[in-house]
Amino acid sequence: MAKITRALRAQKPSVRTLPKKSANKAVASLARATKTSPKVLKKAPKKPLKTAPKPEALKPKASKPWTEAEVREAFSRFQKANPEPKGELEHLNPFTLLVAVVLSAQATDAGVNRATRALFAVADTPEKMIALGEERLRDYIRTIGLYRTKAKNVIALSKKLIADFGGEVPRIRAEIEQLPGAGRKTANVVLNMAFGEHTIAVDTHVFRVGNRTGLAPGKTPLEVELGLEKVIPPEFMLHAHHWLILHGRYTCLARKPRCQLCLINDLCHWPEKTV
Repeated sequence: MAKITRALRAQKPSVRTLPKKSANKAVASLARATKTSPKVLKKAPKKPLKTAPKPEALKPKASKPWTEAEVREAFSRFQKANPEPKGELEHLNPFTLLVAVVLSAQATDAGVNRATRALFAVADTPEKMIALGEERLRDYIRTIGLYRTKAKNVIALSKKLIADFGGEVPRIRAEIEQLPGAGRKTANVVLNMAFGEHTIAVDTHVFRVGNRTGLAPGKTPLEVELGLEKVIPPEFMLHAHHWLILHGRYTCLARKPRCQLCLINDLCHWPEKTV
């Protein structure tokens, strides 16, 4: 069959692109040349049997898990370099943090901050946000992607906070996830930054670092999150996701990782790292 397929592809023009009568003649001619039944030729695959692997499938993966000593050393270095890492989303209280995180989906922190500085000056509570209204809210966040949907979600979550939680941001992950526009990552960010919980928020940077370094490989953000929770020592958990986010954002870049500046270069298990 492979021989037949190659022969079909060699036809100029392709048998499949010819008019019906011409195609039948071409098949008959090819059948005589290859001593193959015309019926078999007509059933030859129209596409290659094997497709090229996706780019990500070509990338080698870390070969072995990190040792406990390696993990501790890595986070000790992060801590020494930046003892009190801070999230880059500007906020005034748990409510404005929640709103900022919801607005940051598929947007940059810097872009969200530019929009929310003026917004939070006039609406820093659920009550004030509802009074502002969806239409006026859209004017404040117009520069943020998907601003119409996000404005709708912010007003809806403000109403739900008042109706179900007395106007306060809940401190339970499942309850935060019930809010419009909020998911597990949003809940983890709020719990960590507003309430000091030892949660890991896996964004695109943390996901990349966890997989590339071999620290916590996983096919989904949840797998990476649970893997990090399993290997990171408790004393580093409060700031762990901030260190990883900052590392991914400024050092372990997606396209051109800056391995020469990496604090954990010698510990990293990525086969393609440069020294």
